[in-house]
This record gives sequence, C-alpha cells and structure tokens, in this order.
Amino acid sequence: MRLRAACLGLGLLTLSATPSAAAERVIVRLGPLSQSIELSDLETFAETGKVPERLKLYQQFLTPSLQQSLRQELELDPRMSDRIIDDVLASANGELLLDTLGQVAPNVTIPQIQAAIRLAASQADGLNMLDILRAIPQETLEVDVTQAIALASQLNLSNLESRSLSGVLDQELHVDNPPPILSDLRPELSGDATVFQQAVSFEDRSRDRTIPVELYWTGRTQGPLVMLSHGFGADRFFLDYIGKHLASHGLTVVSVEHPGSNLSTLVELPVDPDIAENPSRILPAQEFLDRPRDISFVLDQLERLNQRSVFYQERFRTQEVSIIGHSLGGYTGLALAGAKLDLRSLDSFCKNIQPLGVSPADWLQCAAADLEEQQADLTDSRIQQVIAMNTLTGQLFGEAGLSEVSVPTLLLTGTKDSVTPTLDQQLGAFTQLSGEKYLLAVIGGTHLSVGDPGNVNPALTELPFMAELKVEETANLRLLLQGVALSFVKQQTDEAADYKPFLSSAYVQSFSTLDLPLRLVETLPNSVRSWLAFSDRISANTALPPLTSRLMALGYLSSLAQKEDWQRALTAQLQANQVVTVLRSPLPFIIGW
Repeated sequence: MRLRAACLGLGLLTLSATPSAAAERVIVRLGPLSQSIELSDLETFAETGKVPERLKLYQQFLTPSLQQSLRQELELDPRMSDRIIDDVLASANGELLLDTLGQVAPNVTIPQIQAAIRLAASQADGLNMLDILRAIPQETLEVDVTQAIALASQLNLSNLESRSLSGVLDQELHVDNPPPILSDLRPELSGDATVFQQAVSFEDRSRDRTIPVELYWTGRTQGPLVMLSHGFGADRFFLDYIGKHLASHGLTVVSVEHPGSNLSTLVELPVDPDIAENPSRILPAQEFLDRPRDISFVLDQLERLNQRSVFYQERFRTQEVSIIGHSLGGYTGLALAGAKLDLRSLDSFCKNIQPLGVSPADWLQCAAADLEEQQADLTDSRIQQVIAMNTLTGQLFGEAGLSEVSVPTLLLTGTKDSVTPTLDQQLGAFTQLSGEKYLLAVIGGTHLSVGDPGNVNPALTELPFMAELKVEETANLRLLLQGVALSFVKQQTDEAADYKPFLSSAYVQSFSTLDLPLRLVETLPNSVRSWLAFSDRISANTALPPLTSRLMALGYLSSLAQKEDWQRALTAQLQANQVVTVLRSPLPFIIGW
C-alpha cells in the first residue's frame, strides 16, 4: 500500500511542480523582469487551443503540448486521497519535493502547497494542473521561470523519453511490404488438445518458503517445459491465458508464484510512515535471489515427480525449459539465463538517486543494493529460452551483466510503460544480449497491457501513474503473444522451421491497431543504436546524470542546450518588449510515472 502511496504521491507532486497560473493571476519572473498574466487567458487557451490577444506575443511558447498539459486530468478516488497524500507528504522525499516547489513558487509557503494538494486531490472530478493552482490560497502566484525550467528538466525523464520515442520507434522499426507468410498454421489460435489445470505447492524447507504453482497440461505432452514468472504484486494467474494457450498445443506449463513479492505480500504491507524511504522494506532484497531460486527449486521437484510419479512420469521436460516472465519475472528469467548482478554499479546508482526523474523501476531495483550475498550465481543451465516482457533490468546487471545471456531471448517493451520505461529497462538491455534475440515493441503499450484481463491485480490498475489501456484495446496484443510465444518455444523442437515465419515483422505487424502498432526486430536500427552509444559516451565524459545526458544526445527530444537557447531567446524578447511570459517547459508534461 505504501509503495502505491509513494508512487501516486510523487505523481501528484509532479503535477503541481511547474505551475503556470494561480487563483486569479500569475506573476512570472525571469531574472529582474516580471509580468502579470490573467488566469482566464490561460483557461481560454487550455479549453480552445486559441491564443488570446493578450498572449499573442508568446504564441511560440503556447504549444499543443502545453495545452494538453493544462487539460490533462488525473483520476483519483477522493476516498483514498487523504491517506495517500498524508503518506507521501510525511516522507523525506515528500519534504524534498515540497522544498523544490517552494523554490519555483517563492511566495507560497510549504503549508499552503500541502493544503492545495490535499484540497485538489479531494475533488470528485478528475483534477488537472489548473485545479491545483486554483486551490493555492493566494490571489497572485509568483513563478520563478529559471527554477521551473531546471525542475522540468528533471521530472520523470525516462518515461518522458520513452513516450517521446513512440513515434520514432513506430517508424524506425516498421518494415515496408514484408514478405507474405506462406503457411496454413495459425499459432495464435488455440490448439485441439484438452487442457487440464491443477494447483499444487512445494515446500522448500531450506529457505522456509512455500511455493504455489499452477500446472497446465494435456494428455499428450510434447515439446519443452514452459515456466511462467509473474511480476511484483501479481500472482501465478497473471499470464493465465498464455499458459492455457500453450497447453492446448501440447506443451506443459508451470506458473510459479513467488512468496515475498506476490499479491499477498503487497496487500499485507504494514502501515508504516517510513516504509517508502527504503525500497527493501517493500520488496525484500533477498527476493532478487529467491525468485530465480524458486524456479530452480520447482524444476528440481518436477524432475522428482517425473521419476517417482506414475501420473506425472515424463510430463515435465526439465532439461529443456523456456521461461516467460513479466516485469520482475523478466528479471527472474534473465538471471536464470546467466545475467550477472552488478551490485557495485547498482549501489553507486542508488546512493545518488533523486526523488525526481526516477521511475518506480529505478526506485524498486535499489532494494537489491541491500543484498549481503554479493557474488550470487543464479544461472540454471536448464533454461534454454527467455521471453521477458516489460522487464526490470535498470542498473541490476550493470553495463555488461546481460552479455552473459547467450540463449535465445525475446524482450517485449511498451513505449507508454511508466513503471519499467523502454529506454532504461529494455533498449539498453537488448543491445547487451549476446545470443539470438528479438525485440517486440508495443507502441503505446503500458506495463500491464500483456496481463490476463481477468487476473490483473486490481490494486495495481487503480494507480493513476499506471494509465492502463482498456481490455478491448489490448485484445490483438494478447492474441499476438499467444502466437509469438508458441512459435518461439517451438524453436526448440523439430517443428522449428514451420514456426519460424511467425517470428517475423510480417506476422507481428499484421496484429497492429491504430491504438497499438506492433513491431518486431532482431537488431536495433542504426539511428537508435547511434543514439544509445552517443548518450553513453556523454555520460562517461561529463558530470551530468545519465538521463540528462540522453536528453542532450536525443535529436527527437528537447535537449538542455535547447532549453538554454529558448531561455536566452525569451530573455531577449522580454527585454525588447519589457514584458515576461509564462514559460512552461516545451517538453510534454507527463502525470505520474
């Protein structure tokens, strides 16, 4: 509960971080210059997109992104708002954010900011930026433009970058006129076999863990064993539809539930005002070791069943295993496939982490920095393939740890995933992989887009920073994943050649919709690779943080140098006209994570 409160609260505080209007008017200051602007003019612009006559001078800064930012609403259940806001404002990160906001709006006190956030969050209707500004108990609000620009350059940049790259990846990864698939197979459709499903549990006394699993099988088992691993705060049914689909084609599937990072763990988090200060109090550090060991332990138990049980004999092909994981489950699969933890790199990152500009994945991975076992080898040679969807990687494996993964691997990324953003969590990881690999890009996909619609954790979908898509919007994606997962696993069988055509751009793109274009590549385009390499060089040779460095390197996104150019141009314009405008960051405003 406190993780949800922390992330949601950071989103709310972000929402009020760069105000551009007050109850009646705003005085905007840039150095020694200032100008008063009426709130009604901004409201007109926000509602209609038309620039009022009194704002014509500043038309170049009143962009569609700014209009969208002013109108964008955050849905928050007023019944939960008081507790959520209190949790966040009482934390050290909340205090730091309030101090930062105080620098942006110097004539507003911290108690006034707190009161405004509480009041705005308690409204029954969706709230937007103007709602919070109206709630500030000041007739006139002062905004320090220089501080606002500095703050805007730090806010949630990894998610912002990923969203801004959606159009780029859509175009760069698109294959024009791909060759047709000459096959009568339809791997996305259910097979003919009757699927049986059974819940069992295994007791690992050495680690004091009871591990529930869900078995999916048919009367005639064929092909590799498939293991499923859920993400943090989910359970073994998160990918239920994939388990049933693969089993209908004769594969045995075992979905493992990880105690310590499942739904029950999230629900049972203690009421503790300091829990948001330390990620390992939400996700125990040991889980980064126990999760892969859960899979290995279950494989050991399945092998025993193969040998000792007449019913299960030869049903589990434990020497030929494919693992499919989501989020933290993706990390689990990669660690089993040979990825090496780099706790020194992680510790360095976490010591310098700031409350602004981080995604939940950035913050949550830092739980692993508390691990006492520094040189853990989690590799399990039985893992022959990995599908990692919306995977958590970040700094966990450092700059080279993923290069140890040589088994075939498919990474799925969603460009609107605000929990494990594309750029920090998947693109860099993809370049490190040394074996056969695929990148499946869901343009506009969110963190839970791949989940079984009947088994997605409601506690996660209610979070405003995870603006999840409707079930009908992701139907084609789930259908595609059924076909891709089956075709990928079949590459370990004698039918590999028959299913290879379905691991292609032609097949994947055929499931695209207007809401979710779908792309598949085996190598990143040179334009994206060059950008990644260039940003890494900047990070290595400057004191700038990695996110800021990438902003400077990315041609599709506003760089800090451009911000400085805009500020200089604006100052010159203001001096020439003896006025000051409201300057919002030209970057599109992102609510939450």
